[in-house]
Amino acid sequence: MTRIAISGACGRMGRVIARLCGEREDCKVAAGVDKLCEQYSDFPVYKSVFDMPEKPDVIIDFSHPSALEDLLSYCKINGVPAVFATTGYSDEERAKITSASAEIPVFFTFNMSLGINLLVELAKKATQILGSDFDIEIVEKHHNRKMDAPSGTAIMIAEAINEELGNTKHYVYDRHSVRKPRDKSEIGMHAIRGGTIVGEHDIIFAGHDEVITLSHSAQSREVFAAGAVNAAVFLSGKPAGLYAMNDLINAI
Repeated sequence: MTRIAISGACGRMGRVIARLCGEREDCKVAAGVDKLCEQYSDFPVYKSVFDMPEKPDVIIDFSHPSALEDLLSYCKINGVPAVFATTGYSDEERAKITSASAEIPVFFTFNMSLGINLLVELAKKATQILGSDFDIEIVEKHHNRKMDAPSGTAIMIAEAINEELGNTKHYVYDRHSVRKPRDKSEIGMHAIRGGTIVGEHDIIFAGHDEVITLSHSAQSREVFAAGAVNAAVFLSGKPAGLYAMNDLINAI
């Protein structure tokens, strides 16, 4: 039985994770951490991760990048594995997550959905075949309350594609002020915000007289929550290191 602490327990994703854990037999929520400190289930919720009287087996973070420093400090002091599912991390914050993995088990990915990670693999395969002969554009759509743009998932997709191309591309996020033809070294990134869109990502390969589009659409937040819980159960008991969705998929 994996005892999980949820950072961001009172948020929408935190509540979904709590519900999913309650429906499983291989894990349970031992505690929640949230500045709101609202008691809504049978586990205690604390304002700070350092307020927890007992250490959990794993922490799932679905809160905000501002919580990263305290979480990393707590996990390294107590030897607690961490699943980081929050988006909007800066390059510096991502470097801190990677550095922490030398001391503790860390699971980090921009998107916890199995389908999205399959989409990334398909995009890499398409890039290998199509090479630089096709222009590549990434379009992501999310709800109107999402604060970061482009999405972490769009960045993950772009980085995977760029790696296949020897990191020869640069990202263009806005074209309205650019009065020139599209450069072949570009990967276009476009963000749409509206309504209650959970998450949609399109990868467009545009060539001469043909267009190939790879798409993924999430119908509910549950797909991300389920992936985070699976990652937490997978991570429990693992040695220090940086783990991602491929590690979880290969372990299934």
